[in-house]
Amino acid sequence: MFSWTFYLLFLTNEEPLSIRMKFEDCQRGRDVSFISSDPNFSVRSDGTVYAGQNVANLSEPVQFMVTARGLHDQHIWETTVKLALAGHPHSLPLSKEMLSRVWDSQPRVIKFPRRHLRFSSSNGLRRQKRDWVIPPINVPENSRGPFPHMLVRIRSDQDKDVGIRYSITGAGADQPPSGIYNIDPISGNMFVTQPLDREERASFHLRAHAVDMNGNQVENPIDLYIYVIDMNDNRPEFHNQVYNGSVAEGSKPGSSVMQVTATDSDDSTTANGMVRYRILSQTPHSPIPNMFTINSETGDIVTVAAGLDREKVSQYTIIVQATDMEGNLNFGLSNTATALISITDINDNPPELTVRTFSGEVPENKVNVVVTNLTVVDRDQPHSPNWNAVYRIVSGDPTGHFTIRTNPITNEGMLTVVKPVDFEMNRAFMLTVVVSNQAHLASGIQSSLQSTAGVTISVQDVNEPPVFPVNPKVIRFEEGVPAGTTLTVFAAQDPDHFIHQIVRYSKLSDPANWLKINRTNGQITTMALLDRESTYVKNNVYEATFLAFDNGSPQASGTGTLQIYLIDVNDNAPVLVPKEAQVCERARPNSKINITASDADADPNVGPFVFELPTFPVSVRRNWTISRLSGDYAQLRLRIPYLEADVYEFPIIVSDSGNPPLSNRSMIRVKVCPCDDNGDCSATGAVAAAGLGTGAIIAILICIIILLSMVLLFVVWMKRREKERQAKPLLIDPEDDVRDNILKYDEEGGGEEDQDYDLSQLQQPESLDHIINKPTGVRRVDERPVVAESQYPVRPSIPHPGDIGDFINDGLRAADNDPTAPPYDSLLVFDYEGSGSTTGSISSLNSTSSGDQDYDYLNDWGPRFKKLADLYGGGDDD
Repeated sequence: MFSWTFYLLFLTNEEPLSIRMKFEDCQRGRDVSFISSDPNFSVRSDGTVYAGQNVANLSEPVQFMVTARGLHDQHIWETTVKLALAGHPHSLPLSKEMLSRVWDSQPRVIKFPRRHLRFSSSNGLRRQKRDWVIPPINVPENSRGPFPHMLVRIRSDQDKDVGIRYSITGAGADQPPSGIYNIDPISGNMFVTQPLDREERASFHLRAHAVDMNGNQVENPIDLYIYVIDMNDNRPEFHNQVYNGSVAEGSKPGSSVMQVTATDSDDSTTANGMVRYRILSQTPHSPIPNMFTINSETGDIVTVAAGLDREKVSQYTIIVQATDMEGNLNFGLSNTATALISITDINDNPPELTVRTFSGEVPENKVNVVVTNLTVVDRDQPHSPNWNAVYRIVSGDPTGHFTIRTNPITNEGMLTVVKPVDFEMNRAFMLTVVVSNQAHLASGIQSSLQSTAGVTISVQDVNEPPVFPVNPKVIRFEEGVPAGTTLTVFAAQDPDHFIHQIVRYSKLSDPANWLKINRTNGQITTMALLDRESTYVKNNVYEATFLAFDNGSPQASGTGTLQIYLIDVNDNAPVLVPKEAQVCERARPNSKINITASDADADPNVGPFVFELPTFPVSVRRNWTISRLSGDYAQLRLRIPYLEADVYEFPIIVSDSGNPPLSNRSMIRVKVCPCDDNGDCSATGAVAAAGLGTGAIIAILICIIILLSMVLLFVVWMKRREKERQAKPLLIDPEDDVRDNILKYDEEGGGEEDQDYDLSQLQQPESLDHIINKPTGVRRVDERPVVAESQYPVRPSIPHPGDIGDFINDGLRAADNDPTAPPYDSLLVFDYEGSGSTTGSISSLNSTSSGDQDYDYLNDWGPRFKKLADLYGGGDDD
């Protein structure tokens, strides 16, 4: 790979040209040969370009191709060299006159490399080609013709000795895109047949061949390289028609804004594809018409002057032009695009309060009330951090009664009460507020004195409700105090010190209706006994609420809660638990009943409990015994070894531990029943123990016997009815009875496996006796009629092809006269399968020949058909 410098200049028109070309070799040390496409200029092996003749009359720039090729490989590189006289612009394109001279000049002759003899000690004489490269062929694009136009002539040194046929191969000749180049096979003149487009294909690699009349290769193929010379036929195209960029206001000169990019489809290594940029216009012209500049090569737009102010100009419209030919407006092609440059905001304008003093008023004891709105002005970008206002109270509110919230839409500061104010404590507030932006001010910008203001707030006096000093108020009393007892005085105070008002009281909530309150002084007295065990008492506390209201305008009221803690007294006797039990009729070690007691009172007026059996009736202590297990539990057992199964009910005396203790005579119901080995009552015993007597059991058994008898009689009656129905003949055949029956028409078969097909019908029938002898009767419409059938001709086993037509005609006549032939609904038999096919063997078709054919004319078709002529014509090998 080589990187070359293209543009060369003559120093004067008198000096000989000798300029060394610069290149970089990726594989240093490689031997490289150079070939110029212009015969007037040559390139030495060291890269020096020199003129082969006097060029003093050179009046226009010259452009030609230089090809580099490694001597030991097949790699090829090429570049364009432009030459111009000193003082002439070297970036001018090839003019139409130069192109016409390229086309009108005499095409050169390209010869196949000569052969020469070389002596070898081992093999004697040996033919060897000379190692040289054919210079490339340059063809300008977009030529108007005429076509075909001759490019070069291909010639072999042996065309005087033998007849030579020339051909070319490769992309553009016999490969896609085919037909662009062709060659006269006799003269060797090579032509281009149509205009070329370098942007579609920049080069072609063809191979020229020379063969004799017999198609034998006379010369080794030579490589032909055709390069399409670029013309400036494409305008630069911007990637976008509108570009959007931005730059911050106040940016310094040289600040990058954006980049525009245009590309040219022409050769980028020549001036045809080299694009340059410039700014055509700027709108608006404030503060100066040229606020921006553009890098002519890269398309980067930067600022060139200070003074960008978003508050004055928020967007600039720039028209950018891209021109090829390195920006030459006389010869280059141009295109334009629009660049929209937005000036982004910075915080260069501090917020300013509209007035120096604000005022407002607020009622006492109110929260979340807006006292006043603080208005502010900011010229920065609305609804951005540079515009959003942040308010702070810097003095005048040490207890934090107020705060300032920002309205996100209007940017106003809403001064709001967040903690109730008391007129009796503060009648007015003097606040100092400061406003700033959410974002910090830009460097160098000073905050304005107008960002600070004072706020005067007046507090309005309102009628406040009476307040109970202690709320809730808790008092302690023993339960059971009599009605009319004074419990406490529950009085409220009026906070309005500057107004004299009278406070009155009323009862608001009293669930058990135990209390009443004095309307004037708030004294609480009882109207009934206070019971700690009442459902209205929760955790020993009874709660009631009372209302205190003044005579102000409007009237105000306050609520107070009174909680009475009731101290327990022993006013509830214990109750036996459980009241029913079960025990075996015979005394066993595990035949025992555990009992305890329940007491509604609280400790210490509950357990431990005392359990005793009464002295009357006497049978209780004779049959049962009771013993203490713990402080709260006792155990009841049988005293005698056996007690008849029955239900026994007797009292037990239970006493608590109160002072004085309370006793209760509680009844217990015990079921005595026979038990199994595990000590469980049996079913019979359980029934008996449940209180069922002998008469009840007998009644249950009689009911069961009657139910079984009824079931037996019903079964006998059903059997007798069945016999009568079978003995009586049916008037209607059950199969003919269509009432609520499923009509069975047929059953579906199981497929082809269960169908009784006569496969012999597929074979050629030997006779029709089985059909003719079939008895007459009703037949199906799709069944073949049984009558005398027409005799169809029988085909011979080995028919002659000529008899096929006669056989078909005879069969057609027989079918027309056959009464058994369709159209009855049946399968149409066209032929039978099996032996005796009249088709015959395909092997009877023999290939025939009309005799020998003369293929000598193939020799006249050229060397490509020589092999075919040798195979079929019988000619001698050349």
